[in-house]
Amino acid sequence: MPDWLEAVLRVAGVLVAFLVLPLVVGQTEHKVMAHMQARLGPMYAGGFHGWAQLVADGVKFVQKEDVTPREADRAVFRLAPVVALLPYLLVLLVIPLGPGDLVGQRLDIGLFFVLAVVGVGVLAVLMSAWASANKYSLLGGLRGAAQLLGYELPLVLAAASVAMAAGTLSLPGIVEAWEPWWLLWQAPAMIVFFVAGLAEIRRPPFDMPVADAELVFGYMTEYTGLRFAFFLLAEYVGIVVIAALTTVLFLGGWQGPFADAHLGWLWTLIKVAAVSFVIIWLRVSYPRLREDQLQRLCWLVLVPLSLAQLVLTAAVRVAL
Repeated sequence: MPDWLEAVLRVAGVLVAFLVLPLVVGQTEHKVMAHMQARLGPMYAGGFHGWAQLVADGVKFVQKEDVTPREADRAVFRLAPVVALLPYLLVLLVIPLGPGDLVGQRLDIGLFFVLAVVGVGVLAVLMSAWASANKYSLLGGLRGAAQLLGYELPLVLAAASVAMAAGTLSLPGIVEAWEPWWLLWQAPAMIVFFVAGLAEIRRPPFDMPVADAELVFGYMTEYTGLRFAFFLLAEYVGIVVIAALTTVLFLGGWQGPFADAHLGWLWTLIKVAAVSFVIIWLRVSYPRLREDQLQRLCWLVLVPLSLAQLVLTAAVRVAL
């Protein structure tokens, strides 16, 4: 197969995952939240249990009027939703689905690339907040920036722990080095990474930047139509990315109870689905944290815990 054709097929596969998996997660969230709250949820769009509800929502957003505030910085205002969405597409390129060639682009510094790209998300929050010329948007953006910059530290430290344990920054390399006993040894790092990941994608209970009771809808207040849909899509893609990274770094990726390499992709998807379910479950079960509680959790709990885990990992590596 020519190199250019292989590259096109890999990019096409990543684009399909980028477009399909968030819709699956969004529809699952609709139904899971409905059942947890003893109601039906979407039932009509598409027929069977409202399977096409998110597609219908997308069509609705496309048809809505695209409004830009008169005082807004139009160029920055319109670019912010794209900046919110693009980093997750780039991250999906380097996350391995299975052994061998089941990855968009295998990088020796894949983990470094992922952490660097995910950190770009704070720019979208600040761009949308400042460009909207709205005080509620600005307050939400400042909250979002403080949250993202704070939780970036425990996220990186937890990822560094598992990278040190594996002795590589390659995501496929980390999966290949993974051992089942890491579920206990790296459990604190996994918890820190997962919680910090939730804060990075601003999912409840870490959704203070879009607290509707205080800020209308935070940095997204002035957005309508398709641009607002891009922000929502970025949230669902963020769920997929955080679930996939947790799976690859801490849950063994494609490794399952049976030594069948051909089913590796299936184990990865099962684990991603399970972690995504936990993310949805937390939204339903826990109230939003106050801003002071959110920052206290980061700096007084997650950062010390991740540093302790990093010291433990270094000591074990030296001892072995």
